[in-house]
Amino acid sequence: MKTHAVRLYGKNDLRLESFELPKITDDEILVTVIVDSMCMSSLKLVNQGENHKKTPPDLKNNPIIIGHECCGEIIQVGKNWQHKFKPGQKYVVQANLQLTDSPYCVGYSYPYTGGCATYMIINHDVLKQDCLIPYDGQTYFEGALIEPLSCIIGAFNANFHLKSNSYEHIMGIKPNGNLIILGGTGPMGMLAIDYALGGPIAPKKIVVTGRSKEKIEHLKTLYQSRNGIELEFVDISKTDDQVTLLKNKSTTGSFDDVFVFLPSQELIQLASQLLAIDGCLNFFAGPQDKNFSAEINFYDVHYNFTHIVGTSGGNTNDMREAVKLIESGAVDVAKIVSHIMGIDHASNITQIQDQIKGGKKLVYTHKKFDLKNLESLNEDADDVALHKILSKNHGIWSKEAEDYVLNYFPDVDS
Repeated sequence: MKTHAVRLYGKNDLRLESFELPKITDDEILVTVIVDSMCMSSLKLVNQGENHKKTPPDLKNNPIIIGHECCGEIIQVGKNWQHKFKPGQKYVVQANLQLTDSPYCVGYSYPYTGGCATYMIINHDVLKQDCLIPYDGQTYFEGALIEPLSCIIGAFNANFHLKSNSYEHIMGIKPNGNLIILGGTGPMGMLAIDYALGGPIAPKKIVVTGRSKEKIEHLKTLYQSRNGIELEFVDISKTDDQVTLLKNKSTTGSFDDVFVFLPSQELIQLASQLLAIDGCLNFFAGPQDKNFSAEINFYDVHYNFTHIVGTSGGNTNDMREAVKLIESGAVDVAKIVSHIMGIDHASNITQIQDQIKGGKKLVYTHKKFDLKNLESLNEDADDVALHKILSKNHGIWSKEAEDYVLNYFPDVDS
């Protein structure tokens, strides 16, 4: 089977190539990828190359396929897995394999197992960790956004609070508590908002901060208070006294759960100052600098029982919860899609994605077309058609829009 795939050969050396995949073994599964959602982690991977903790040595001679937020269909199942999977099934992949003897993960480590490809091989590492997950949603793009949603679920599950007069930890955010998301106006912050509003543990109030009036006003049109949960957006660029401003937004004068969505020393220090007694600071953002550090109030750690957690991806249970939320419509991930492209532009856009404003960028791997900003489609025929479709849904990506791309946009092989 010939595949078109974006492969990493070393630091800042990313290439779109066409090559033959080997015949699958009894312990492997061949799949087609329909959509790969671009992740900022892939930019970190490209910038670090062989210095990344999850890449194998000698990328120059043994390149890997990037991409780990993907969805498609199973084509061929190896003999040892035919009891569990069958051709034609939709699937999603939990990229964070959590192998006991290796840091390897999908989209970081393997020559034939990565989502930014037309076809890939689901290898034995993925299968033995139960990380190939059936998906029965209506769209492929929502399936591709399940992995980032699972990272949000994992972060919320990692938070904890203390049972009174004991050392017992109660996992999850505090029920009926005050929750703040610092730097939450990007796509992952948006997923966190949706999950906080519709997840299994309901806070009393959610505060989301940003520094862009334009982004904040946009989010106000997408998210409103619901399920008895109060939601407020705050522009923290307008004051020098951010601590007082934000404490006044809490119903108790402090926050039980503080999520930091940008690798910023300033935000971490601010987060530390906002914590309630028994408050939990979750450092969600992944820094590229291995020596990244920030000031934390350890008086509060000692006397006020504040604590700090961090996660790097979700686990398989988080992924399965995300699948159920998407399939049921409890969480709406379509709001975070801002750009689409064909695989012919994935290599370039991966390396400059931090310079492109907006939310998630989808790669339709079997197609070739330029990067399209959903908010500024031009006047060619396909863009006019897409604009007409999107206008039915307040500009939000949809199944009808995806079907149009899959049926009418040019194939990469054409």
